[in-house]
Amino acid sequence: MEQKLKVFLTVVKHMNFSRAAEELFITQPAVSQYVKSFEEELGIKLIDRTNKKIRLTKAGSLVAYYGGEIFTLNEKMKQAVEDLAGEVKGKLAVGASYSFGEYILPHIVADFLEKFPSVDPYITIGNTQEIAEKVIHNEIDLGVVEGTVASEKLIAEKIATDKMYVIKGRKENTEKRVHLNEETWIVREQGSGTREAFDWFAAKNGIRPAKILEFGSTQIIKEAVEAGLGVALLSEWTIRNELELEKLKIIGGGSLYYERNFYAIIPNAPFMTKTAETFLRFLRRD
Repeated sequence: MEQKLKVFLTVVKHMNFSRAAEELFITQPAVSQYVKSFEEELGIKLIDRTNKKIRLTKAGSLVAYYGGEIFTLNEKMKQAVEDLAGEVKGKLAVGASYSFGEYILPHIVADFLEKFPSVDPYITIGNTQEIAEKVIHNEIDLGVVEGTVASEKLIAEKIATDKMYVIKGRKENTEKRVHLNEETWIVREQGSGTREAFDWFAAKNGIRPAKILEFGSTQIIKEAVEAGLGVALLSEWTIRNELELEKLKIIGGGSLYYERNFYAIIPNAPFMTKTAETFLRFLRRD
């Protein structure tokens, strides 16, 4: 069944029998036979073939979803068994939310590879909710996020603390007093840990923004603030270069800030690969 599932998932990936055959290095008739045999084994049609186009049936979509998870877990099982007697090597799939993933993670991975050069890292960047979903569905080994994630399928562990400051552009009139309720606030999208931090910060300080602009990345927010479009609450890690180059300025001399934690999240499962477990210890600086 494993080979039939692999062939079926490859067809689903391309939605094309010929391209699936090319990837698998087998003939197109062989691909068709594998899919047909898989359908007979399950006792239900998975793919509709009409007008030279293919479409998944409802059952096909169901099998594609769960089959993908089965295939991923099967690969993880094989790697975990090899890990018992092996060295730290092979694929390491890590996800991180934007602030940590773009400004901190690359340096950590570089240090990790110096110690374990046989590891092949695969990095995914997304907002907190996106990374949590990828960990839950075993698409990545572990994630690092700044927002809270409530799920029985995950285990969260604090690994770092971060301060976030209110910033404005240096080009703006520095003599002008900033009234936070009268400012345009530039924020991240819902589901982002940075947005969650802003919501908490605003509630704590009684801030009701006159206007909110919602942007999808920290870099765009920094550019917008520098251009004078408004103010923002961003991590100290993300604004270091701009502060040194005097493109941005911290409001309140650093006394107005929000403190948050970064968490490593892993599946609530009994096993991790040796490589993933070693990287988690590395994040803890054990």
